[in-house]
Amino acid sequence: MARARDTDACPGALQVHQAADGALVRVRLPGGRIAAAQLGVLAEASTRFGSGTLELTSRGNVQLRGITEVATVASAIAEAGLLPSATHERVRNIVASPLSGRAGGNTDVRDWVDELDAAICAEPRLAGLGGRFWFSLDDGRGDVSGLAADVGVHVYDDGCALTLAGRDTGMRVSDVTATLVRMARRFTEIRGKYWRITELADLDALLPGTRPGAAFPPVTTPPVGWIAQDDGRVTVGAAVPLGVLPARVAEYVAAIEAPLVVTPWRSLLFCDLDEAVADTVLRVLAPLGLVFDENSPWLRVSACTGSPGCARSVADVRADAADALDADTVVHRHFVGCERACGSPLTGEVLVATGDGYRALRNHDVLG
Repeated sequence: MARARDTDACPGALQVHQAADGALVRVRLPGGRIAAAQLGVLAEASTRFGSGTLELTSRGNVQLRGITEVATVASAIAEAGLLPSATHERVRNIVASPLSGRAGGNTDVRDWVDELDAAICAEPRLAGLGGRFWFSLDDGRGDVSGLAADVGVHVYDDGCALTLAGRDTGMRVSDVTATLVRMARRFTEIRGKYWRITELADLDALLPGTRPGAAFPPVTTPPVGWIAQDDGRVTVGAAVPLGVLPARVAEYVAAIEAPLVVTPWRSLLFCDLDEAVADTVLRVLAPLGLVFDENSPWLRVSACTGSPGCARSVADVRADAADALDADTVVHRHFVGCERACGSPLTGEVLVATGDGYRALRNHDVLG
């Protein structure tokens, strides 16, 4: 749904959203990467000045709710190295194949994440890009290309292709960072009051002669469990039910002191572990609510914030989603509290609260 408006209200660490339960802070994590110590800082901030939870988002970012001391929290975020640019902090939306460089894929895209982040921050014109615009770097496995980011690259065996809204444009890319920045800059020149590429009536103004191909298939489930890395070490994937990570659990996660990745499916990856530490992660964190079973019904359910955090919602959709877990369903179900249907995945069912139960807002794929 296009939401044409003059002002970008998407929250960040400095420009926050005043939700029904207080100030909402969103911390961008390019490529979803966050150091254990940085996660510990966010956990402490949430415990001292907020709701005591961390929310993982569908773009691999982290949100803190109910913040009472916005300036203090922003200072802590900056000191932790999570706020490299005050002017560009809300536009650093970069998703990347979470396992890239560790297990599978056609190339390691992690350096591209760093290069693209730096280039975005260095381009003054991109400060006004908008907090919902995002970039994707898919290493060829097809996980994040299917999320339909505004602009991205998909790595094939014989090179990279530019993608727009999750579709291969057929344009080959030699300089990934320069191409993506150029496309984003061009969008700022022609966007008018729109904030997303999907809202443009004609892609030809963005990329003349564009005839995008079929959409990449959406991916709705994260990599979970024991994942063997190419170097012999181990990554452990943990689903976080409904993307809500209690701050006290986040403190345990930080104590492991492993490189962490927040995935676009609201899950965590613990990376570069030896087998003994990986086993400890499973034994310690499973009883605390993290999910390591790829067959768990928690992987097939999601929800928007709902009541009481969102004033628009007519139900506590997270509680209802938890109560509706179904081990037999194979369809992803997303519960929402109003017609805006925030956070809806690109495939599966979207169930909207009516005040007297739920009705299907969508029960089929939106991509074809």
